[in-house]
Amino acid sequence: MSRKDRKVTLRTSVGFGLTDIMGGGAFTIIGAWLLFFYTTFVGLTPVEAASIISIARVVDAIISLFIGSLTDNFLKNKLGRKFGRRRFFLLIGSPLMLTYILLWVTGMNYWYYLFTYLLFEVVAALVLIPWETLPSEMTKDFNERTKMSTARMFISGTGTFLATFVPGLLISYFGNDNSYAYFINGAFFAVLFAVCVFIAYKSTWENELSPEEEKALLANSNEPRSFSKTVNSIVEVLAGYVSTFKIKSFRKHLAIYIFSFTAKDVFNGVFIFFCVYALNISAATGANLLSLSIIGIPTTILSGILFAKIGPSNLFKIAYSTMIVCLLSFWAIYLVKPSSMIVVLFVIAGIYQIGRSMLEFTPWNVYPFIPDVDEIVTKQRREGLFAAVMTFFRKTSVAIATMIVGFVLEFGGFVKGQTTQSPEAIQTIVYTLVIGTIVLLLIALFIAFTFKLNKQTHAILVNEIERLKNNGSKSDVDPKTKEVVEELTGYHYDNIWDSEVAESEKWKIS
Repeated sequence: MSRKDRKVTLRTSVGFGLTDIMGGGAFTIIGAWLLFFYTTFVGLTPVEAASIISIARVVDAIISLFIGSLTDNFLKNKLGRKFGRRRFFLLIGSPLMLTYILLWVTGMNYWYYLFTYLLFEVVAALVLIPWETLPSEMTKDFNERTKMSTARMFISGTGTFLATFVPGLLISYFGNDNSYAYFINGAFFAVLFAVCVFIAYKSTWENELSPEEEKALLANSNEPRSFSKTVNSIVEVLAGYVSTFKIKSFRKHLAIYIFSFTAKDVFNGVFIFFCVYALNISAATGANLLSLSIIGIPTTILSGILFAKIGPSNLFKIAYSTMIVCLLSFWAIYLVKPSSMIVVLFVIAGIYQIGRSMLEFTPWNVYPFIPDVDEIVTKQRREGLFAAVMTFFRKTSVAIATMIVGFVLEFGGFVKGQTTQSPEAIQTIVYTLVIGTIVLLLIALFIAFTFKLNKQTHAILVNEIERLKNNGSKSDVDPKTKEVVEELTGYHYDNIWDSEVAESEKWKIS
C-alpha cells in the first residue's frame, strides 16, 4: 500500500502518541522536582539551580532552531531516505533517552549538573521537533489529525500522571529525606521513555515524495557547496524562521502557547515549595496532589470533543478561567488553613488539573493546522520550521521564567537545605505561585479572544488551497473565503499563493 493511501487508525494514533510519555512525563518531573532536588539534596542555591535550567534551555533553544531545518532537508542524504527525514531521529533518540538517569545523581559539582541537563535537553529536542511534525506528514484530514492529537494528549496525560504519582510512591517508601528515591525514579522513567520513542518510530510514516520532487532534491544535494553558499544557506534558514511571524494565526498561537505554558511552569516549579513551606505538609502529599493529573486523561477525551465542536478559542477560555479560580482558592487555603485543609486541597487540585489538561491539549492540537495557513501564502510545507520556532520560544521562555523564579526565591529570603523558612520567604513563595501564574494566564486569555482558526475556517482554507493547486483563478474567490484567508494569514488576498511576495517579505515581521 502506498504511504499516501494509509489510514490513521486508533492503533497508529496511540503508537504515535507514546512519545509524549517522554514529552509530558520528563518535563513534568523536571518542572516539579528538579529545583527542589537541586536545592534540597545537591546543595545548590536557588539561583544556581535555576541557572542550570536556564542556561541549558537557552543553548538548547538555539540548537533547536537548526534541528527543524535539518529535518526538513534530511532526505538529501542516505539515512534520511532509508529511515525517514523525521523518523530517523526517533530511532537514534530511543537509546539516548537513558541520559535522563544522569540528572538524578547526587554528590557532583555545578558543572556536572549543567552538562547532564543540557545533554538531555538536546536529546529531547532531537526527538520532539521531528516527531511533532508527523501528523502533518501522515495525513491532511482534520479528523485524522485530531484523532492523533487527542491520542497524543491522552497519553501525555498518562505521562503527567505517572510523573507525579510514581515519585510520590517512591518518596513515601524511601522517606522525604532520601535522595535515592529520585535516582530510582529517574532510572525507571529513562527506560520507559526509550521504549515509548522506539514504538513511535515503528508506528508512523512520512509523506511520500513524487519522483520529480525526489529527483530535484537529490540534484540539489549533489551540488558542490562553497563557503559563500554555506553562509547563504544559514541566512536562508534564519530568514525562514523570521518569516513564520508573518503568519497572523501563528503569531497569536505562539503567544497563547508561550504565556499559558509559562504560567504552568511557574506553578509546577513553586508548588512543592508552597506545600512544604507555606502549608506545612510533606513533599509526598504535594506529589499526591500533583498526581491528580490523572484527571487529565478523561479530560483529554472531553477536550477532543470540545475542540471540534466549540473550537480552540473557547477551549482556551475554559481552561484559563478554571485555573485562575483554582489559584485564588489555593491562596485562600493558605490564608485560612481550614481544619479540613487536606480534603479541600485535593478538591481544588483536582479541578485545577482539569483546566491544566485543557491548557496542554489545545496548542498542540492547533499546531498541525498552522502549516496549512502558511502553505496558502508560501506554496511550501514547512512543518519543521514552525515546530522549531515553537520549541525555541518555549525553551527560551522556560529559561527566563525559571531564572526569575530562582532569583525571586533567593532574594525573597529562601535558604537552601533548611526545613523551615522565614515569613518573608514563605510570602515570596505564595505570591510567586498565585500572582505570577495568574498574570501570565490573563495575558493568554486576552489573546485567545482574538484567535480565529477552527475546524470551519480551516476547512475553507484547505479547500481554497486545493482550488488554487488545480489552477483555479484568484479572481474567482468568493467573499467569505477571501475574508477567512485574510484573517488567518494576515496577508491581503492578492498577495497569497505567491512565492515571490513571500520571499520578498521574509525578513519583515510587521
